[in-house]
Amino acid sequence: MTFDWLIVGAGFSGCTLAERIASQLRQTVLLIDRRPYIGGNAADALDSHGILVHVHGPHIFHTRSREVWDYLSAFTSWRPYQHRVRALVDGLAVPVPFNLDSLKALSPPSAFPSMHQRLIDAFGEDAEIPILRLRQHDDPVIRDVATLAYEKVFYNYTLKQWGLTPEQLDPAVTARVPVRLSRDDRYFSDPYQAMPAGSYTSLFQRMVESPLITLSLNTQFLDVPQSGYRRLVYTGSLDELFGYRRGALPYRSLRFDVEHLPVQRFQHAATVNYPNTELFTRITEMKYLTGQTAPGTTIVREYPQPHQPGVNEPYYPIPLAAHRNLHEAYLADLPSLGRPVLALGRLADYRYYNMDQAVARALTLFNSLPGLLSNGTPPLQATT
Repeated sequence: MTFDWLIVGAGFSGCTLAERIASQLRQTVLLIDRRPYIGGNAADALDSHGILVHVHGPHIFHTRSREVWDYLSAFTSWRPYQHRVRALVDGLAVPVPFNLDSLKALSPPSAFPSMHQRLIDAFGEDAEIPILRLRQHDDPVIRDVATLAYEKVFYNYTLKQWGLTPEQLDPAVTARVPVRLSRDDRYFSDPYQAMPAGSYTSLFQRMVESPLITLSLNTQFLDVPQSGYRRLVYTGSLDELFGYRRGALPYRSLRFDVEHLPVQRFQHAATVNYPNTELFTRITEMKYLTGQTAPGTTIVREYPQPHQPGVNEPYYPIPLAAHRNLHEAYLADLPSLGRPVLALGRLADYRYYNMDQAVARALTLFNSLPGLLSNGTPPLQATT
């Protein structure tokens, strides 16, 4: 059988595009993944104690997009959940993102009223400001606040996570966790925040249950004969696709240490960051995320590390100009594969996507397919 499409990678990007092609175009899709499970980095599974664990670290769904929310709601019901994170700083557990309560806890009592008022006067109530913008402010009191947050919460955590200082990173990365001029202690402020009522795995399984989609796990791209498909969507790393012929694209990786403990609760928030101590960056307690009631608890420690091809997983593209240039060079190589090829997803796009952004990107790409594939390939007509 020759499939209309081969989609490499069964995460959010690949599953979304597969579902759209099958349900809207009525075309056949072979969806493969080299791993033994569906869901990519958002995959989850029960541990030996019956607690649902996110295999590749905590994934909390949140979005501002009603379109993305409505789309995924066709495949799952939701359990309302608002994520909260604390950072252990100077023996205190302070909210992250850094907010007014964090500032009050870490600053001298006599200094807080002035700091608070200067911030409100400069930015207004409930503002969210990137830390590097605060550090450049003209007001020395505001710069003092920025220095406090930077040194206590941002600097060492960023250095551990990325192997780079905040200044070396693309400003969009540090802007993802701003300083908040409010007492809102939720990690995300998006209007839609929830967890799949069952699991991410069941969500993905529903997305690809069409008889027009064939899911093949434990399958490498090179194991699929080129005669077996007409068009290719690739969601993996482009350097791997081309055998690293231009060199490896740099990514950051993670090691996860999972531990089950004979206590009902290990910590007082779902995630506790360790910006200035320990080799790991954070501990997440899974029962907060899953809402389960079970004896004991399971925690996950995260240890950032450099990515080594073939040794560990590429999780985070490192957004530096030289790396983007290398990625662009690999994109320019796609026509050399001799058939229509579309690159999609965090790895293939070399972009730091949240889950909702990956879905939105796949939906946008699907809507663009007729124009993208009009270069002599068979027309994209829905079949009956």
